[in-house]
Amino acid sequence: MSLVVQDLCVDIDGRRVVDGVSFEVPDSGRVGLIGESGSGKSLTALAILGLLPDGATASGSVRWQGRELIGVSDRELAGLRGDDLGIVFQDPRTALNPIRTIGRQIAESVRIHGGLSRRDAAARAIAEARRVRLPDPERIVRRYPHQLSGGQRQRAAIAMALAPRPRLLIADEPTTALDVTIQAEILELLRGLVAEDGMSLVFITHDLAVLAQVATDAVVLAHGRVVEAGAVSRLLDAPAHPVTQALLRDATATLWRPGAGGAR
Repeated sequence: MSLVVQDLCVDIDGRRVVDGVSFEVPDSGRVGLIGESGSGKSLTALAILGLLPDGATASGSVRWQGRELIGVSDRELAGLRGDDLGIVFQDPRTALNPIRTIGRQIAESVRIHGGLSRRDAAARAIAEARRVRLPDPERIVRRYPHQLSGGQRQRAAIAMALAPRPRLLIADEPTTALDVTIQAEILELLRGLVAEDGMSLVFITHDLAVLAQVATDAVVLAHGRVVEAGAVSRLLDAPAHPVTQALLRDATATLWRPGAGGAR
């Protein structure tokens, strides 16, 4: 298993907000963390990466390729992020620097983690922009984040996260802020890139219909605890927990809403 999370807990100012979460992600596996807002899914991801906010502490065990990450120094975790562990946030403005061009940010990512020269990194930035299907890559890498559309910014953030070729990608609701057409394009892009690179994927969402497009297995969270887990196909066919059943009802309503662009 590439990632093994066991009895993970997160406390914020003495209050437990993630309580005993356990799951595994095999090599090249695609696992979703799903739940409503406040269920603890994003905090679980941040704990794995060592990016918890001030006042939050993690306990339990997070093992990456057999190496324990809980209690590891910030310096060591910073080395793992990018080289081994990548993340795409819901809002690309979290990852993108507004005063640097897209190309420079992608180039810096591969220079830091890949040791390339400035010239080679600049060429790689163009290649990565093309890989995520940004239009006119040679031109768009000279633009700043505010000059791009929301979907283009998310593609740029994906390029920056994947340029160092991490072995595990955590995608934290990367399509929530996008309209349904762009959402479908980004999901298809992520699915293809993950398969192309043979990465493992942890995909975080509140939408079971979205999760079904990118993950094979799911962990359902509510109030910081795992309430159900299993193959996405099984959760769609026979959800056992009321929370999963509610998520399925919401997903079905989205899929069949007129103009939603889902199943017909």
